[in-house]
Amino acid sequence: MLARFRPLMATAPTTKAAPAVAFSMAADRDVYAQYNHTDACQHLRWTARQSYEYMYARPWSKVVDFYAMLVRTGASAAGLAELFGKDEKVHTCDMNGDEPLTSSEKQMVVKSSKGRGGRWERANFKIVLSYHGGSFDGWQKQPDLNTVQGLVEKHLGQFVDERKAKQLQDRSLPIEGCATVAGRTDKGVTALQQVCSFYTWRKDVQPSDIKDSINEAAPDKIKSLVVSEVSREFHPNFSAKWRRYLYIFPLDEDAKSMLGDEQSSTILENPEYNVAPQSFDVAKVDKIIRQLEGKMLSYKIFARDTQASRSAGPATECFMFHSRAAVTKLCSADENCKEATKVMCVELVANRFLRKMVRVLVATAIREAAAGADEDALLNLMEATCRRATAPPAPAEGLCLVDVGYEDFNEQRCFIVD
Repeated sequence: MLARFRPLMATAPTTKAAPAVAFSMAADRDVYAQYNHTDACQHLRWTARQSYEYMYARPWSKVVDFYAMLVRTGASAAGLAELFGKDEKVHTCDMNGDEPLTSSEKQMVVKSSKGRGGRWERANFKIVLSYHGGSFDGWQKQPDLNTVQGLVEKHLGQFVDERKAKQLQDRSLPIEGCATVAGRTDKGVTALQQVCSFYTWRKDVQPSDIKDSINEAAPDKIKSLVVSEVSREFHPNFSAKWRRYLYIFPLDEDAKSMLGDEQSSTILENPEYNVAPQSFDVAKVDKIIRQLEGKMLSYKIFARDTQASRSAGPATECFMFHSRAAVTKLCSADENCKEATKVMCVELVANRFLRKMVRVLVATAIREAAAGADEDALLNLMEATCRRATAPPAPAEGLCLVDVGYEDFNEQRCFIVD
């Protein structure tokens, strides 16, 4: 498939009034709509089309099956820990009982129990969910679509209090609960420890009742790992201090760079030999994304489909606690690990993420690594004025929301560490 790829500047129409783009190894090239930055690189960068085709040509079925196995078995984040030789107990949810409250949640309970009435008397439940992205059309409820929120709220309807049930009936609406989530996931994105909450005025509702109801909704596709009653002040989104995503990218075992080390040096001296690469170095991806770690930056150039109000200012700023990439292998239950699929895992932890931000970051980091760009390539793109300067989002099938944290971030919980 990659043999079809043409050089970067031959795939798009030229713009007559625009000046030429200066590349480090090509003098006079036209400006194209999807490419308008001048960062130096060793090889030609992929066009948007080339990047898209390279991403979607991977054997994604292996990753999809792996995520489905984690959801089906209820392994949650502990199943990922095994990939990196980490202690599974650190990432395991207590599925036999209520999840223990964190110190911040305990403070909420004490504060909210001081003689408050009214809405503070409602029972608020924290629900930790695991669901397979390939089985749903995303989290957010939408008409005529099979969404996680729609399914969860339908099965929470039996726990709604009489007053709300009557209000819904009077408006000819189905009797459903209301689930608030820590972060919405797109179609195809899996979640292993997603957090949502549900409240009711009823006093007879037990966490086990909610857990059983959700688990009966769609066996093997969605699983309620833990349900616990928490303070009314707990909010799965606003109370969260960090979110962790993992992107699994299948590597082609037979894929080798089109150019060896000797030819690479020749290219630097002879621009006419410059061609688009066929593969990338995972170590280079790791060096590129590490530059984001420990910084508060505006990621508006890496977001997609955001509202105008979230396209500028603090709403686009995110603090990246952790950003690493490493190579590992996926082993299924009936597969010899020696013949397992070789994959690149990208682990990102931040206080929040913009829409499709992780997928665009991964795709752009791969494109820049393949082109041999400098390690500050992503940082330089932060100043871009057009989102076409970044790569199209990587496939949703590789993305997984691992967990959501309500305590201060601790790097020792991460999978990829030095």
